[in-house]
Amino acid sequence: MLVLATLDSAGVPVVGGVDVLLVAISTVSTAGQAYLSAVCAIAGSMIGSYVLFYLARKGGHATLAKYTESGRGRHLRHWFERYGLLTVFVPAISPLPMPVKIPVFCAAVLGVRTSTFLSVMFVARVIRYFALAYLGQKYGKIVLTRAYLQQHWLVMTVAIFALCGALIVFLRWLDKSPKTVATDAG
Repeated sequence: MLVLATLDSAGVPVVGGVDVLLVAISTVSTAGQAYLSAVCAIAGSMIGSYVLFYLARKGGHATLAKYTESGRGRHLRHWFERYGLLTVFVPAISPLPMPVKIPVFCAAVLGVRTSTFLSVMFVARVIRYFALAYLGQKYGKIVLTRAYLQQHWLVMTVAIFALCGALIVFLRWLDKSPKTVATDAG
């Protein structure tokens, strides 16, 4: 789990691999082993995220420019410049496949403090991986089946739209909040 999560967060594509493995381990393990697997996933994710962040900080300006000149990348960079680390938090907490690499690059290249970045990633990954371990423990292997998804698609769809709606309301509230303007003291 530690190695897979490290590779995934460092930029090696392992779409859904960590999530599926964590749920699978949680379904056949004791609660202690399930949550220990979640801790390993968190640790691996933090290591991999730091590696990607560090590499982007050292030489990511050209790479970021390459991926954010047009299309989806430009849109993601604009979102990052507008909403900051929220654009890292949302894909980091979401079990849906969302792009997290470009927001990580943006955070590194645009000068976010390493400790702040790692704190945001840590909170998101703790919530995500402990929730997945819990679901695996509570519902077992059925969580991974197509039948389960087909049976619960409406609840999941409503939940996703509710989360998106709450996020949109929050982001609009952020836009309308008063901005402080720095004045020149000298």
